[in-house]
Amino acid sequence: MNSSTRKTSVRTKALLLGATFLAGAVATEVRAQQVEEIVVTGYRRSLQQATEAKREATIIQDSIFAEDIGKFPDTNLAESLNRVPGVQLSREVTGEGQQIAIRGLGTNFTKILLNGNQIAVATTGRLDAQSQNREVDLDMFPTELFSRLDVNKSPTASMLEGGVSGTVNMRSARPFDYADRQLTYSLQGAYNSSAEKWGPRGALIASDRFDTNYGEVGVLVGFAGARTHIKTEGFESIGWSNANMSCAGCNLYGSNNFNWASTVPAGVSVPGLTTGAPITNDTLLALNPGLTLQQLSDAMIPRLGRPAFTDGQRDRYSGLISLEFEPSENLNVYVDTLLGRGIRKFDRVDMNWVGRNSNFMVPVGLQVDENYVVTEGSFLNSQFFLEARPYHEKVNFFNVNPGFSWRYNDFIRVDGQFNMSKSEFLREAPTILFNTPLGQGINVEYTNPGEPFPDIATNADLNDPNLGWTWLGGGRVNIQNERRVTKTKAAHFDVLFGDEEGVNVRVGGAWDYASRSILAQDNSAQWQQVVCGGGGVYRPAPAPQPPCNGAAGSAVTNAQIGSYLRPGPYGFIAVDYDRFFGDTNYSQFAANAPFSNSANTGTRSGIIEEDTLGAFVEVNGRTDIGPWELRFNGGVRYVSTEQDITGPVTFTIGGVQTTEFQSRDSRYDAYLPSFNAVLRVRDDVNLRLSASRTLTRPNPSDMLPGTSFSDPSAQEATQGNPNLTPFFSNNFDIGAEWYTGAEGYIGVVGFNKVITGWTQTGITTIPFTQLGIPFDALNDTQKTAINNRGGPGAATVNVRQQVNVGGQLTIRGYEVNWVQPLTFLVDGLGFQANYTRIYQSASGAGAPAVAVGVSPYTYNITGYYDRGPASIRVSYVYYDDQIGSAGPESGVSIPNPSGGPAIPARFRNDSTGQWDLSASYEFTNLPTQPRLTLDVINLTKEDQRTAFQWPNATQTFYRGSRTILLGIRGRF
Repeated sequence: MNSSTRKTSVRTKALLLGATFLAGAVATEVRAQQVEEIVVTGYRRSLQQATEAKREATIIQDSIFAEDIGKFPDTNLAESLNRVPGVQLSREVTGEGQQIAIRGLGTNFTKILLNGNQIAVATTGRLDAQSQNREVDLDMFPTELFSRLDVNKSPTASMLEGGVSGTVNMRSARPFDYADRQLTYSLQGAYNSSAEKWGPRGALIASDRFDTNYGEVGVLVGFAGARTHIKTEGFESIGWSNANMSCAGCNLYGSNNFNWASTVPAGVSVPGLTTGAPITNDTLLALNPGLTLQQLSDAMIPRLGRPAFTDGQRDRYSGLISLEFEPSENLNVYVDTLLGRGIRKFDRVDMNWVGRNSNFMVPVGLQVDENYVVTEGSFLNSQFFLEARPYHEKVNFFNVNPGFSWRYNDFIRVDGQFNMSKSEFLREAPTILFNTPLGQGINVEYTNPGEPFPDIATNADLNDPNLGWTWLGGGRVNIQNERRVTKTKAAHFDVLFGDEEGVNVRVGGAWDYASRSILAQDNSAQWQQVVCGGGGVYRPAPAPQPPCNGAAGSAVTNAQIGSYLRPGPYGFIAVDYDRFFGDTNYSQFAANAPFSNSANTGTRSGIIEEDTLGAFVEVNGRTDIGPWELRFNGGVRYVSTEQDITGPVTFTIGGVQTTEFQSRDSRYDAYLPSFNAVLRVRDDVNLRLSASRTLTRPNPSDMLPGTSFSDPSAQEATQGNPNLTPFFSNNFDIGAEWYTGAEGYIGVVGFNKVITGWTQTGITTIPFTQLGIPFDALNDTQKTAINNRGGPGAATVNVRQQVNVGGQLTIRGYEVNWVQPLTFLVDGLGFQANYTRIYQSASGAGAPAVAVGVSPYTYNITGYYDRGPASIRVSYVYYDDQIGSAGPESGVSIPNPSGGPAIPARFRNDSTGQWDLSASYEFTNLPTQPRLTLDVINLTKEDQRTAFQWPNATQTFYRGSRTILLGIRGRF
């Protein structure tokens, strides 16, 4: 945490402490005031509804309500959830909220429901990530079409399983939510300070109720659309690495991703040495006085230090149709239909300083710190390459959700629900990559001040199209398309016996189906042969592929590269995409791209289908214990899941490459008990207790089949593991709430989770015949080795794959939440604040488990004024620094000072805080009662930064931007 952030943290905590004493001193006076009931609207109404929902809930729950039809408190569902205690937000590189994590576990441990049903969205998540679709990108769902969010931190038996950390239910708007006809409109202009452009955003929602001869009918129709301009400036290192050197006591860290030059390269001036002279260890010591060979061997530099820029736009269109029908007061029937479409076009360009896999640089005058991170120095004979990637993504989402609730009599109520959703995703992301020439005297002066990122200065003009750019030395082009499809289906029925307000028993059954398919397409080899591989007749693998060298016959020779370039806006060259793609026939190659085992996101092709049957029984009750009221819920859920995992395996027989799809089946059953109780010891005080067992299914990418050998004797193989079992968590919560009047309350809850089922790389010995690889697909050396071990029927293979281990992760912590109206000072004034503290510890067998992306503590505070036509809110959210990955990253491990296992190098996310503003004013005397709105997101343009193990080893840095939304909202 830097000093300015620490000062902000101290100031905010002091503010919270001062407010505590203030509210405590006046709380009695506030409760004593007997005033006429006042109906509040706007943001205070949203807070009051949330407070009442929490007060009446039996489980540990936080809710967010729309202020009015089409008016959620924030412009993004994820941003709204960001203010719930225990919730942490995962942001896109542009800064927009995207996914959420609850109480110390990653985003894939949170179950996202739409109207009580599981959904999946076929996206890749954050730009630099590879979501496997258990996570749900909330930026796909417009706030205008939703009326309520519930964050359930303790489960009931009737809830769908799947969220170890918690479950979020997104409730879309329905016509019977409103007493009369509603028609609202909103129009906004969104200005991004980095893109320096305005984008439109708007919504139109109509709702009405009609009396007919057959009963009351309700119709709600809504549309929301937005165009967002994005532009992000940043830095990426793609890991850090060190040199591979032969010397005693060297290479403590591993990695060894590159070599220093072994001789003086052409075009390089090294004092006292001539071109071609050997560079020995003694030479390196002389060129870098003050360093030892060990320091030189473990001197850490970026693998690909690069300025990174993203520029483009995102369009999102969504529609909602909701129908309700009540033929009698005992029967309600509804159908919700939600549609969404996203179109994203943007350009991602980087200028990479080559560290990985190089053997041509000469280090001079290097300085390193105590962690061997290079702080300054010169790197002679450096090389750069441009990586230009225009993205075009399309996302479609469809969900239909019919259901009913029927009260048969005073003793029996039946609820039923069906659900179907489908989402499709297509990404086209061609890559164009070429290099600066070697041996031309291109050097780098490197300075690493720590934050925000290293300065990589060069004597070459990287914005000059005529610098001598070449395909030689690593140039390539790629066509890598990715298609994803997710589907869900569900049928849920339950029956309640007894008094809804007293003791009742609820039983039910559920069927849930989910499928996720990822299909990669790759035509890189054929396009590359045309572009820079000399043209000629294309022969697919396993035939040798011609190198990308820009030789005669290529569509773009080395001499022609400069004609496709122009000076770029970021300080280095840009590509004329239209001309390059047209002259190289890109469209045809992209349209005919064949199947590939893996995508450019790093995910593997495959299909995962999960078929789950569930049944539950729960008892709900409300009774008095002396002067106290007790509410309770207890039950057990049984689930049986069958998984079908299908993935490709590629092998070559007789010179012909073949891809076969292997399927693996697995099944597991689980009992998930839960108990929740609330004891109302006073009208304004609740005590809470919860105990439960929850599960989250394993990472899909770890389950996909696919086999590859890592040694010439076919003794060691790598394979996915479809038999992974879920993560299970035993949970215990205890808390209390004091309701201070109106929307105000103070709540505290402590929680403890003990999680098992963590995975790590393990080795299992199985017969060769169980691998699913034909014996004829092996090469001659492997066949001989298998025969020497008794032949295919007897030989065994050590399979490296992810396996469940016996260790466990314990997460414990507490949340403090406070909502306090300050009407005794100024009518309409108030604040809400919360603080969450999380501790995690690992024990037992296997590698130490670690929850990533979780801050040890977070807090946020919102001050609001909401009275009459005026409303204003100012919010601050703070996250402490986080472990960003389990590691080891880039193959780097740090020797353990205590002599134990090496410490894996991990990514670490810097602490961050963000200010937001929302203000509006309503003109009540004008037609449609228009309300002018102003929202400012990330007022102070806070940055995002991740470090590689050490604070001064920047992994990613993305400069923050401010978004201003100015608009008008009204109703008829």
